[in-house]
Amino acid sequence: MHLNVFHVVQTISNNSVDLDVGIPARGLHGEAYRGHVFWDELFILPFLSVRLPQLTRALLLYRYRRLDAARWAASEAGYEGAMFPWQSASSGRETTQTMHLNPKSGRWLPDASRLQHHVNAGIVYTTWQYYQASGDLEFLRFFGAEMILEIARFWSSAASYNHALDRYEINGVMGPDEYHEGYPDRDEPGLDNNAYTNLMAVWCLLRAFDVLRAVPPASARDLAERLSITDQELDRWRDITHKMRVCFHDGVLSQFEGYEQLEDLDHELYRSRYGDISRLDRILESEGLSTNRYTSNKQADVLMLFYLLSEETVAALLDGLGYESDDGLFARCVEYYEPRTVHGSTLSRVVHAWLHARRSPDRSWQLFVEAAFSDLADTQGGTTKEGIHLGAMGGTLDLVQRAFTGLETQGEILRLDPVIPQALGSLAFTIRYRGRLVYLELTPTLARVRLDVDEGGPITVAIGDEVNELHPGDLIDVDLTAP
Repeated sequence: MHLNVFHVVQTISNNSVDLDVGIPARGLHGEAYRGHVFWDELFILPFLSVRLPQLTRALLLYRYRRLDAARWAASEAGYEGAMFPWQSASSGRETTQTMHLNPKSGRWLPDASRLQHHVNAGIVYTTWQYYQASGDLEFLRFFGAEMILEIARFWSSAASYNHALDRYEINGVMGPDEYHEGYPDRDEPGLDNNAYTNLMAVWCLLRAFDVLRAVPPASARDLAERLSITDQELDRWRDITHKMRVCFHDGVLSQFEGYEQLEDLDHELYRSRYGDISRLDRILESEGLSTNRYTSNKQADVLMLFYLLSEETVAALLDGLGYESDDGLFARCVEYYEPRTVHGSTLSRVVHAWLHARRSPDRSWQLFVEAAFSDLADTQGGTTKEGIHLGAMGGTLDLVQRAFTGLETQGEILRLDPVIPQALGSLAFTIRYRGRLVYLELTPTLARVRLDVDEGGPITVAIGDEVNELHPGDLIDVDLTAP
């Protein structure tokens, strides 16, 4: 825990507030990924937003300063709005490689990972999370809103209308799972109707409307005029939020259209042959095969939806699209996809630990420990010397701060719904919410919240079903065992 904090703070600290820096996937600890910025901020900034909000603000400005480059990229690809790259560097242009080496076979192979346009949804997510936690309306007005609106415009242009289905579709992309770049019977890379991409695109469009309501009316009019957002365009955005296509099979969300037609691979057979199969893509390619043929996943994909959004939010998105969902969808998705996931990314166990925090605390703790020790134990067999996995390190801290505590900053309420693992025992830390210092002490049976005496006005805190208004200096204790 302390080592994770050291690594995260060493790379992204208050010293970065006045600098034009992003969050490299390997921090400043090595040369892996050539210092490029991927989507790892998605796992780090929510932790920082209630710790060092001024730092989150500065790191989001890294994206804002490259908004024009993202606009150029969208235009070059035939889209509207802004399309941020999968790998970004100082210029903000796409820096993702087009070939990569499989050291197991010695062959150079095409790399289609630049099709991971879902990075744009991650930027909207972290921007909105920062605003919800900080209440920084100035940032939203002058920086964040423009990014969110331009990314919404990109998603709208990326969605094509299928007249036969009366649905919008997003085709030719990659989801978070990098073991599936395309279909085994197609020459061109890219997948159709990736559930994570499509639903997060809808979520982004809904946040765009929230932004226009959150900023003062004059600012909303100015944004619409400056960006040439017409009523007709807004009507299309609304239509997409009601008609985006999502595929299902066997009572679960399909990772992408046609996923259920892939073959299941015998993971135990391959473990008996190779031991560690986390780099199953390299193993299969060395045998003349491809992960595109199989349901095996490198990391969480569909399940990323439930990592970022609550079960209720996912259900609301599906209901808004006219799809029926039930209370068992989340559990069925976890049970279906987890055995098919080999955790080839250090981020994967972070996501799965989060998913199990309430349904299986012991399993969650096991996955948390494995994720926390991924660099200490060098579980990927030599990669740590190339730089620590900053997203996984930040993600494990976020597990402690938000997953085990149930901490959410939605609307005007600070919410807590603690499920503290017995192995952890207790937690005590301070957060900054809407400019106020809040002290938290949590055990498996007790939640204690205190608002700093020198802070401004009151805040509303919800612990489970109990809602309290805290004034400066107030302290509340809530018995978590009470019915």
